Amino acid sequence: MFYDLAKIFVKAGDGGDGAISFRREKYVPKGGPDGGDGGRGGNVYLRVDPQLNTLVAFSYQQHFRAESGEPGRGKNQNGRDGADLYIDVPPGTMVYDDQTGELLGDLIEPGETLLVARGGRGGRGNRHFATPTRQAPRMAEKGEPGEERWLRLELKLLADVGLVGMPNAGKSTLLAACTAARPKIAEYPFTTLEPILGVVTIPGRDGGSFVMADIPGLIAGAARGAGLGHEFLRHIERTRLLVHVLDGSGGLEGRDPLQDFETVNQELAAYSTELARKPQVVAINKIDLPEARANVPRLREKLSARGYAVFPISAATGEGVQDLLLHVWEQLQTIPKPSPVDQQRRRVYTLASQREDYWEAERLSRHHFVLRGPQIERLTRMTDFTNEEAVDRYQALLRKWGITRKLEELGIQPGDVVHVADLELVWDEAALEAEREAARSRRRRTKRERLARKLGLEEAAEQPGEA
Repeated sequence: MFYDLAKIFVKAGDGGDGAISFRREKYVPKGGPDGGDGGRGGNVYLRVDPQLNTLVAFSYQQHFRAESGEPGRGKNQNGRDGADLYIDVPPGTMVYDDQTGELLGDLIEPGETLLVARGGRGGRGNRHFATPTRQAPRMAEKGEPGEERWLRLELKLLADVGLVGMPNAGKSTLLAACTAARPKIAEYPFTTLEPILGVVTIPGRDGGSFVMADIPGLIAGAARGAGLGHEFLRHIERTRLLVHVLDGSGGLEGRDPLQDFETVNQELAAYSTELARKPQVVAINKIDLPEARANVPRLREKLSARGYAVFPISAATGEGVQDLLLHVWEQLQTIPKPSPVDQQRRRVYTLASQREDYWEAERLSRHHFVLRGPQIERLTRMTDFTNEEAVDRYQALLRKWGITRKLEELGIQPGDVVHVADLELVWDEAALEAEREAARSRRRRTKRERLARKLGLEEAAEQPGEA
């Protein structure tokens, strides 16, 4: 079975917690906080491995987690960073966020990498929170959780030329005649069940070559799920040229090749307007049969009048195949290679959220409010709400950034719930007022200390000197 779709879960490593520690050594008169920082969590990357050609590995493993950072320790020892995780994918893999449908990247070049989940920052130890007025802080930051998401992977094979046509038109026979590929060939429709690639070499053209892709045949109603080919049309979306293979004999049913031509093109247009606009070369196949050879003049006249290059061939005997391949190779020299889709590697909230300190507050219902923004969400995730000093710091920063004032303007009341960073925080007016009173007390104490130092210096200056 050909695996060209997969869904995987990726989780970056969490940051390590900061340490709460104090230096206590014999004969060391001045100690102080010496808690180290936690290590950064490992990132998750997708990496292109040219040796892979399907997504079959993800049918056995769907969950991937990077290593978390180690917590900090005393004596200012920082925790070790978590190792990054690399997940190998085949060339041509398109990566989507499964929840939002956003295209994250288009991986083509060997060795190319794409960051899909960012590791969490390590928490800071208590040494970072020492101030002249708080010389023994008993708080530290928690490690930031790593990003996690479900990804949808779609494989689009990298080929220069795509073969399209009705079932049993001879596409697989043509691929086998001009490449080393050996697809299954039989006289019944839908012999080809999955896309197949082959490399075509052009003699006398200094090693000129191109990649050709064969997909299952298209039938009427393929856009609505009939047949197999429509499911695999994504694999010729990257091609620069299509070779439309017509069964010149009309097949066992005696169909009109021109009607087959119209049917296939209608299905291409139903799938993608870009696919329908790709340049086409028409190969009238099976001219080794009398019925097909008799139809060649009529088909050539009709199709040439519409601007198509027409080549009568017999994939079974090789007649006309080299002329077709040489023309295809010459056309490819004039058609530029498609560029990969632009990659969007960072999630943003709004245009204003490009700033790290951006935040917004919104009232969801009578008793529920929400806070959004990179900085406030990170602060919430890294705050230890079981630590009283950490909670005081959190509330002080809410007031400093203007968030408290904004929530009060929105009408928040004690007991209301604030949703931020997947957490639910209960608004406690008494705790806020206590924090405000503590801040006022600290300011009054600082003012008294400054005044006392100033008065002490003035009194010393007034004392007479020694004889």
